[in-house]
Amino acid sequence: MGLEITEAYVARGARVVAAARGSEGAAESLGHLGDRAVFERADVRDPESVRALMNAAADRFGGVDVVVANAGLSRPGPVTGLSFEDWAEVVDTNLHGLFHCVKEAVPHLGKSGGGRIITLSSALGGRPTRGASSYCSTKAAVEMFTRVVALEPAPLGITVNCLSPGFIDEGMGRLLKANEAVWSQYAPKVSLGRMGRGEEVADAAVHLASDASSYVNGHVLEVNGGLAW
Repeated sequence: MGLEITEAYVARGARVVAAARGSEGAAESLGHLGDRAVFERADVRDPESVRALMNAAADRFGGVDVVVANAGLSRPGPVTGLSFEDWAEVVDTNLHGLFHCVKEAVPHLGKSGGGRIITLSSALGGRPTRGASSYCSTKAAVEMFTRVVALEPAPLGITVNCLSPGFIDEGMGRLLKANEAVWSQYAPKVSLGRMGRGEEVADAAVHLASDASSYVNGHVLEVNGGLAW
């Protein structure tokens, strides 16, 4: 979804710094976007790495206007069988990583005279699911964090909103769909009868970054095809 959002922003004239922990295939993935999208290696779990990322974006393009904090992972398993290391890795990425990104983004966005922060939750942030305690818990926290933080930099003209995708045919969603036994349990819950596409989430990310959403703040926008739980 990060690539889909990058492509959607570039298509509308933005210049984008995309980041990930690993650089495998990054240049190839962004190559068709020319010099309007560049890659920086960053680990959201490390505040110094995030600070360097924001500084690199500002130095390269003269400032930062929009930050999409979409790094996330899942370590499924029942609570009794989940190791603390797996639990901590999910919390460190999904929640601590978001904290680092927002904290480092606000000063740059303030210099731009306003801006947008878009966080990423999940349909499971508000829907309990067996074997997903770490993922559900952190995504629920992302939504509350978004609502709280939205109150703070608002006087600077910065809005903070959250995208909550449902079952999307990218990344973790694609792996879910490949497991027919599991996907058959979830598919009937989607009113539109299909997984979402990455570009449909990207379109929502474009809206939250645009002037059309200038009076939207602290909102959780669900993009889930009418998911009934």
